Amino acid sequence: MSSKIILNNQFPTTESEVESIIKNFASIDDYITKGTRNSIKKVTLKCGKTATIKSFKIPNVINKLVYRFFRKSKAERSFEYANRLVDLGFKTPFPIAYIENKTAFTFLDSYYLCELVEADLTYRELVEIPDYPNKNEILKQFTQFTYKLHEAGIEFLDHSPGNTLIKKISENEYEFYLVDLNRMNFHDNMDFDLRMKNFSRLTPQKGMVEIMAKEYAKLINQPAQKVIDTMWDKTEEFQEKFHKKQRRKKKLKALIGKK
Repeated sequence: MSSKIILNNQFPTTESEVESIIKNFASIDDYITKGTRNSIKKVTLKCGKTATIKSFKIPNVINKLVYRFFRKSKAERSFEYANRLVDLGFKTPFPIAYIENKTAFTFLDSYYLCELVEADLTYRELVEIPDYPNKNEILKQFTQFTYKLHEAGIEFLDHSPGNTLIKKISENEYEFYLVDLNRMNFHDNMDFDLRMKNFSRLTPQKGMVEIMAKEYAKLINQPAQKVIDTMWDKTEEFQEKFHKKQRRKKKLKALIGKK
């Protein structure tokens, strides 16, 4: 087995420190998220800063070959895209390193290390808490943030409720940090349809969509009703596909349970 450790030379850590963190990953018990797919833990570095270390799910047999020979790993893409976002002036937890374990013939596992951002909320709270304080203003500023991403040609494919961290920096001002970065596209230009589709995963609530659509309409100088109708159509399309997939999963589990 061979380990590949790529560091960001703008962050005060060393390869030996990162290697030690990975070797002891299983014994770190300070979880941020603990899932069947990916796990994220918190660790304090020698420089005194706090970082998060994300362990990606071990890929299946086919993807072990794909990631070994044909495609960049999720960890490498997360690191690469984070650096690209930083270079373009967007906020994301500062990328520290990525790590891959491989053999000559297969991919084993990978990790992504970045600086911890202490957020006040994520977009999910806006969906789940109807009367969240200053909700409309946060949605408007989130829309402005997304517009800037689009103007820069950035299509964040996982633009979903848990993947934007929000920090309140003054009474009426917020900062937005993208996380879970391994699926992104970069375009010379993003057309209207693609921009509207990029909002489709965020919320099933029409009122929230209308607030975002009206703000986006101002930014692109388009009729508000056109943007509302298109953004809502894209949202409904996503919701229909999502719930259809969930129903299939339930049926499959029920069939397996009967056997």
